[in-house]
Amino acid sequence: MLKKTIIFILSLIPLFLVSIIPIDYNYYNILKLPSFAPPKLFYSIAWTIVYIFIALSTTSIIDEYGFKVPKSYKLTLLINYIFNQSYTIVFFVLKNNFLGFVTCLATFISCLFLILETSTLKEKSAKLLIPYALLTLFATILSLAIYIMNI
Repeated sequence: MLKKTIIFILSLIPLFLVSIIPIDYNYYNILKLPSFAPPKLFYSIAWTIVYIFIALSTTSIIDEYGFKVPKSYKLTLLINYIFNQSYTIVFFVLKNNFLGFVTCLATFISCLFLILETSTLKEKSAKLLIPYALLTLFATILSLAIYIMNI
């Protein structure tokens, strides 16, 4: 049990690393937003829950496979992580709405690949990633709308 807890914590911490970067959240306030844009609190709650599910999924895979986790899974997880973490930097630090949309789209697509890769290893772990896919799909649509409305 202690081993799983340590793996879970080590899987969860990197997902929150981007939050230590100073970000200008006022940038979001000056943008034209679509009517379906949720309140800011939604993002904190939704991403925290999704990050917990991602960490649970990863913990389950590592617990079952140990150091023999297939390279394809590790690579897919890494690519998805990079896209996921880069969105905040691209959108809030660089203030680039178009690249923010592209990063969202890449996160969504890589999330689908992560689900596929995870499902070949452990179906139950892949199901934990479904909320992540739904949230990244929503974020991609929202990001595209924000880009179009602020051209």
